[in-house]
Amino acid sequence: MHENRELVEARINRFLRERLPGRVWRERQAAALAVWEAPGEPVPFSLAVGRDYRPFSTGSPWGAPWGTTWFRVSGTVPEGWEPGNGNRAELLIDLGFPGGGPGFGPEALVYTPDGGIVKAVEPRNMFVPLPQAPGEAFEFYVEAASNPNVAAGFTFAPTPLGDRNTAGEAPLYVFRSADVALFDAGVWNLVRDFWTLNGLMHELPMDLPRRYEILRALERAVTAVDPADVPGTAAAARQQLAPVLYSPAYASAHRIYAVGHSHIDSAWLWPVRETVRKVARTFANVLELMDTEPEFVFTASSAQQYAWLQEHYPELFARVAERVREGRFVPTGGMWVESDTNMPSGESLARQFVAGKRFFREQLGVEPEVVWLPDSFGYSAALPQIARAAGARWFLTQKISWNETNTMPHSTFRWEGIDGTQLFTHFPPVDTYNAELSGQELARAQRQFAEKGFANSSLVPFGWGDGGGGPTREMLAAAHRTQSLEGSPTVRLATPEQFFTAAAAELADPPVWSGELYLEFHRGTYTSQANTKKGNRRSEALLHEAELWSAAATLRTGAAYPYRELELAWQTVLLQQFHDILPGTSIAWVHQEAERNYVRVAAELEVLIGNAAQALLGEGAESAVLNAGPYPLEGTPASGAGPVPGPGTGTWEPSGGGWRISSGRLRLQVTADGLFSSLIESGSGREAFPPGRPGNLFQLFRDTPNQWDAWDLDAHYRFSSTDLMQPEAMVPEAGGRVLRIERSFGHSRITERVSLSPDGSAVDLDLEVDWHERQKLLKLAFPLDVHADRAASEIQFGHIFRPTHANTSWDAARFETVAHRWIHVGEPGFGVVVANDSTYGHDTFREVVDGRPCTMVRVSLLRAPLFPDPDTDQGLHRFRYSLRPASGIPDAVAEGYRLNLPLRTVTGTARTHLAPLIRVSSPAVVVETVKLAEDRSGDVVVRLYEAHGSRAGAQLRTDFPYTAVEATDLLERTVESDVLGGEVSGEVSGAVSGAAGPVLRLRPFELVTLRFRRA
Repeated sequence: MHENRELVEARINRFLRERLPGRVWRERQAAALAVWEAPGEPVPFSLAVGRDYRPFSTGSPWGAPWGTTWFRVSGTVPEGWEPGNGNRAELLIDLGFPGGGPGFGPEALVYTPDGGIVKAVEPRNMFVPLPQAPGEAFEFYVEAASNPNVAAGFTFAPTPLGDRNTAGEAPLYVFRSADVALFDAGVWNLVRDFWTLNGLMHELPMDLPRRYEILRALERAVTAVDPADVPGTAAAARQQLAPVLYSPAYASAHRIYAVGHSHIDSAWLWPVRETVRKVARTFANVLELMDTEPEFVFTASSAQQYAWLQEHYPELFARVAERVREGRFVPTGGMWVESDTNMPSGESLARQFVAGKRFFREQLGVEPEVVWLPDSFGYSAALPQIARAAGARWFLTQKISWNETNTMPHSTFRWEGIDGTQLFTHFPPVDTYNAELSGQELARAQRQFAEKGFANSSLVPFGWGDGGGGPTREMLAAAHRTQSLEGSPTVRLATPEQFFTAAAAELADPPVWSGELYLEFHRGTYTSQANTKKGNRRSEALLHEAELWSAAATLRTGAAYPYRELELAWQTVLLQQFHDILPGTSIAWVHQEAERNYVRVAAELEVLIGNAAQALLGEGAESAVLNAGPYPLEGTPASGAGPVPGPGTGTWEPSGGGWRISSGRLRLQVTADGLFSSLIESGSGREAFPPGRPGNLFQLFRDTPNQWDAWDLDAHYRFSSTDLMQPEAMVPEAGGRVLRIERSFGHSRITERVSLSPDGSAVDLDLEVDWHERQKLLKLAFPLDVHADRAASEIQFGHIFRPTHANTSWDAARFETVAHRWIHVGEPGFGVVVANDSTYGHDTFREVVDGRPCTMVRVSLLRAPLFPDPDTDQGLHRFRYSLRPASGIPDAVAEGYRLNLPLRTVTGTARTHLAPLIRVSSPAVVVETVKLAEDRSGDVVVRLYEAHGSRAGAQLRTDFPYTAVEATDLLERTVESDVLGGEVSGEVSGAVSGAAGPVLRLRPFELVTLRFRRA
């Protein structure tokens, strides 16, 4: 007689939950403990080992928030514990883990007395191997980090723990145990057998015989185990499971390539300095696992993390490098960090690859070909071209599985960017980048794989991540058991390259996804932590200037090019483009540090720019302006210098309680409410605003997302809004050329200064916002009298069109979008540009006012989420915007550069003019970067792109000598290209100012890197 299925499953579940886990280790004996608490920031082992350690007892509290406590653990392996049959002595350390996976609470790194790193101790990985023989003594030093669990189960409640100044000093944890224990391999293997088979059984259909075969085998195994002698009866229980455990997989089973990795956030709910230690702990775990698992390979991205290891843990880095040479430790990604891809500039994304691949090539002798971004919050449509230009072949992401509304229709596909470049892409159907290789995960991967009938392989990234930890021996046990198991997908331990090579061969004609990979979630990341975003944008502009003027100074005066200073500045900026720093989703500590770093980088780059300007312009009694932008400004050539321009022109007069402001090109009417009721472009007579719908309207919204405060902007924010009317003051300044408008609301204040651009073609807005709201969103709205079914938004090296309607669920879900320096909406013959100097979040939509359609453009200025930083964005902020009517895409491109690369005034110069190093004949071809080559050869590297979305030809003219010009990839290696569409004319080896250089022919949005060889 057999029990019914429900009773058997209940019996099995209790057996797994209560009867087995505690029997893996037996005959425990307590080790001796001593403690030393490190004051302040962490110290290296060499300093900690010689400190005075006092006795410490288990059950005692330890660890102030963000503190470091060193424990000395010692003891003797008991006599009679002879190793054999997989049994061995281990040290078990329980720091008082609060539950959950690794990375969100206390964790530790274990050292031998001579400073050798053994492995980490974490919630799911608490053992330390003891190589000592029975009767031999052991001693370890344990560097324990008392990191607070800021997430606290992700209840999203405000917490002071994310700021060291408010986190407190009270101990967070209770040290539970440090025991010498005998690991019983037989019991452990029985646990793994049960875990794998039980997980598989629950994923099989109820009417499938295989499900009941497993159920009855598990039932027999439970019966075979004597609770009073689990070690002695484990083998008998395993014999009952063997027939079902070794039944091979179906020939048609889904094929899973299991890639061991650990997604370690370079900062998030912990500061950068803690990530340095998380990397060491995770990599130490991996190396220890490799010693016992010869088939195990591990992949890790982010050159920055390897660089930290090389700097702070050189012995551990050397061990990693050896495993890299063996092909078992596999660098991937090719980027400096797993960056955000929505907000970094085009040049920044290029440098992510330049810096990352350079490190991997020079320090580890490898060049990754997979772009590995499992967790970034959406992916720019410019990324395929940038990645391919960096030598990448393949792309992996997982994050789109978080979509709230629509399901991605492909698992394996070609992703097409704005220029037509395609990148072979995999979106793992397992829907996690922290897999354990459970039955549920494997079944989900098989079930959700989208290309069934055309292909049958997917990748599963496994290993504890986010806060680190990596794969465990339990996960590898699952991989071995599912290598070929009836009813389960087959599992093969692999590298990313092995998967992509097989997948590309298997799916010869993959489907194509064109355009951005928009994440229908985390839309608030375009706005949160405005000062971090402004620091990024300003740093990108300063780096552009510093490279341009330093290159000019080297070529024209022989000044030393500041290679190292620029490299370090870039590395800081690239690190802070990590996908939880730039998006504004980290704890206060992270953003405070980021903003300090931006101030430091700005100061250092200003010195470089000042030195270059002095070398180029000399010392004297004149003043000049430098124009680092790609377009002429106020009479100064692009990438050149000219005399200081005079003030702009315009007339200002009171009108109807407000003001009328005019130039030869615009007429602006400002109402008594400080709104723009009319903006007319003189040439066409066209009005920019619809009747009764003024622009320059500040709107305040309730911002209470359902979850993920700093990340999410939910659609329901639009249901509760307040228009900020009735300014407190409206006063002319600067000799009547600026109108100051002041508004107060809640606990906050806006000071807005309205002026005209120097050429009179645009309205300029300078804002100061003293922001002290909570859970609010501030937007600036411009309803435009334009009938546009799409809006153009600048992205890296081009722009993308997005619908302004909500025809489909995909359109409706894209209710907040990212733009770089500008948004443009237009109809045939007329368009309007809204440009900015530091904002990314926008929403653009169509509405009907009194039966008349218009297009609304709103800029998201500030948010005030409470988690993970309860003081997000509190304080003073400065923004700059412009509104330019009667404009097309070319005007938008130029306007974006005008706001972000303004003229720089230099006083005390001998000269007021400076010819550009590079001139380009077409305004559609933008010179984005001028620098010297990474290899320090002295060659000149010029990066440019087609910006208008059309085919373009252009003649380059140079003002420096060179012997040859070549098209290269981003890593400045010569490539075959048809971009050099004409003969080079003139005496190029002795080129003079304005000498004709190469003729270029570019596709729409094509990115080109040229290397000018110099003798």
